[in-house]
Amino acid sequence: MRGTYILFISILFFNLLKVHSQQEISISLNDVLEKVDNNNHTVKIAEQNYNAAKADFNQTNSILLPNISISHSAISTTNPLMAFGSKLNQEILTQADFNPALLNDPDEIKNFTTKIEVQQPIFNADGIFMRKAAKAKMNAFELQTTRTKDAMKLEVTKAYMQLQVAYKAVEVLEKAKEAALENKKIADNNFKQGYMQKADILSVEVHVTEVENQLLTTKSNVKNASDYVLFLMNEESENTLKPSNELVADLNLDVYNQQLSENRADIEAMQKSTEAFSNMYKADKMSFLPRLNAFGTYELYDDQLFGTNAKGYLVGAQLSWNVFDGFKSIGKAQKSKAELDKAEINLDQYKNQSQLEYNKAKRQLKDAENQLKLTNLALEQSKEAFRIRKNRFEQGLEKTSDLLISETQYLQKQLEYLQTAFNYNFTKAYVEFLTK
Repeated sequence: MRGTYILFISILFFNLLKVHSQQEISISLNDVLEKVDNNNHTVKIAEQNYNAAKADFNQTNSILLPNISISHSAISTTNPLMAFGSKLNQEILTQADFNPALLNDPDEIKNFTTKIEVQQPIFNADGIFMRKAAKAKMNAFELQTTRTKDAMKLEVTKAYMQLQVAYKAVEVLEKAKEAALENKKIADNNFKQGYMQKADILSVEVHVTEVENQLLTTKSNVKNASDYVLFLMNEESENTLKPSNELVADLNLDVYNQQLSENRADIEAMQKSTEAFSNMYKADKMSFLPRLNAFGTYELYDDQLFGTNAKGYLVGAQLSWNVFDGFKSIGKAQKSKAELDKAEINLDQYKNQSQLEYNKAKRQLKDAENQLKLTNLALEQSKEAFRIRKNRFEQGLEKTSDLLISETQYLQKQLEYLQTAFNYNFTKAYVEFLTK
């Protein structure tokens, strides 16, 4: 028995410590946005996509710059041709080496070669357009990264507002609980004096329980909203975030005057992507033209490792033309043309869809504005109605059922206004996002 008691006390103490360690951390929207911009995984992935595209573009420098390589090889041979050539390269060939017996059956010879090789592109028309395509692709990913950050900012704003609504709902329900408990005291007193039936007392108690249940659910919503904000910031914490900014539905008429712009980052990104497909198509067409490249080598020969006893060089240029490759190049050009046409169609469709989405969002914003005004009016009306019925109830002039109905309506209108304010603020932020 004593062991059970100690265990119970230990568990209770541990839970108290855990609760105490969980704190509310006040944080502003700007602080959240800054942390998301620096730490969010979605943002980091977008940045790495851009870095990969930038690396692809850097690779195209090979179209303009020389390719320089250094190698050192070593051989040991009795092959007649290789042995004769090795002596010739080492500049040690003598008259005796022309003896047919030595030519046909030479002694083992070692040859060490150090080679410096340079290849310089001169004219590769397809490579020039491939470089342009890579640059356009890089720019597209850069713009897409910008748009990803804008979209993440919108998501963060939404999550922060949900956290504001959750905290405000807790505040509303705590006041509603206080009011319900106060009404219960009045009801209990009236019951003792014989002014109220037992059924009325039970109705009041049911209402108190309902408010308490709503309060518990709303507190869970606070924690859920806080966890999501922490997720967006890529942070783990047992603490609960609390917004330092108040939830305010600020009507802004200027937003209705904004228009959809083709300079929007995602639209520009698609335009750059289409430009990349265009240059790839040009590159495939240019592959039918001849290519001109220069080359040169400088070689050092010796019978010792890394020796430099003999040397020689070779310079030249090569003009090559792939006249026929079994329709491979033709098919490749046809494919890139189809991809270009597809990209142009996608761009046109995306612009039309964006305009459609923007027009819809503006109408939703107007509806949200009207709903906000009506909900605010209904809130004031329900507040006044509840005040009047509560005064009459305290005087014994109002039915318990009517008071509970009025109290419930007031609570619902408060929560409804919070949701309406959230809908308006988010819709306004969404319209601004579509025009950015």
